[in-house]
Amino acid sequence: MYLISYIFLIIMILVGVAFVTLLERKLLGYIQLRKGPNKVGVLGLLQPFSDGLKLFFKEQTNLISSNFYIYYLTPIFMLFFSFSLWILFPFMGNSIELNLGVLYFFCITGLGVYGTLMCGWSSNSNYALLGGLRSVAQTISYEVSMALIMICILIFIFSFNLYDFIIYQKTFWFMFLSFPLFFCWFSSILAETNRAPFDFAEGESELVSGFNIEYSSGGFAYIFLSEYMNIIFMSTLTCIIFLGCDIYSIFFYFKVISMIFLYIWVRGTLPRFRYDKLMYLTWKLFLPFSLMLLMINLGILLTIFVY
Repeated sequence: MYLISYIFLIIMILVGVAFVTLLERKLLGYIQLRKGPNKVGVLGLLQPFSDGLKLFFKEQTNLISSNFYIYYLTPIFMLFFSFSLWILFPFMGNSIELNLGVLYFFCITGLGVYGTLMCGWSSNSNYALLGGLRSVAQTISYEVSMALIMICILIFIFSFNLYDFIIYQKTFWFMFLSFPLFFCWFSSILAETNRAPFDFAEGESELVSGFNIEYSSGGFAYIFLSEYMNIIFMSTLTCIIFLGCDIYSIFFYFKVISMIFLYIWVRGTLPRFRYDKLMYLTWKLFLPFSLMLLMINLGILLTIFVY
């Protein structure tokens, strides 16, 4: 039953990715005062499937100077890590309950950057390598503050198990306990998933396309799937941690869609940050702020325990 549950979950996630891409193109179209995809199928509903077929049937480019095996295996490696994250989804039955789920999350997201770096390095292209190096520097910058933001919330539940968020948020959402922290977290997950305005690894204006410039056909499709699966997972994780976690309520999935909508809205509204500005934001603003809140929360908890 574990296997059937996760296979069904993965199939639903892949279908979800298809329609998130359609939602993004539609919303960006309306933000820019145009229609978006509306020709293939009713209201463009079959557009994601035609795009997927087109990607997989395109000609595969063979680079003469690339590191052949790393170049071809890295997109599969990235997709595997995106699938691995979904083990954390807190089913109440027929699932693997990870007591150290949050630590597992940080391990997998920390390894995810190696995929981007290897894509850039193995292509043997200057633009791709620059995109990979940017991604590594970006990851080092914000993952420290992201971990501290998570710890600020974890001290409310004294557990690394995501299932406990369901129990502790039945009557009160953690977003109301730490409202500014929610915005720091949201900015961090935008950077985590390489999304605008922090999409430095995929800078079209200055890096032609970035770390994935030399990929076509199936390789590009796997990278694309991996990126959008991470977006859906991060939106789900944000809802689990901050916005209540009743996963058997339809309201929970509306909250997830709202988070995905925020991702797209930010992309359609804000221009790309300057690269040094992100470093300044993470080291000079998010890190001191999350440390200060951690000290305050610990002080409050110690006061409660003492008295």
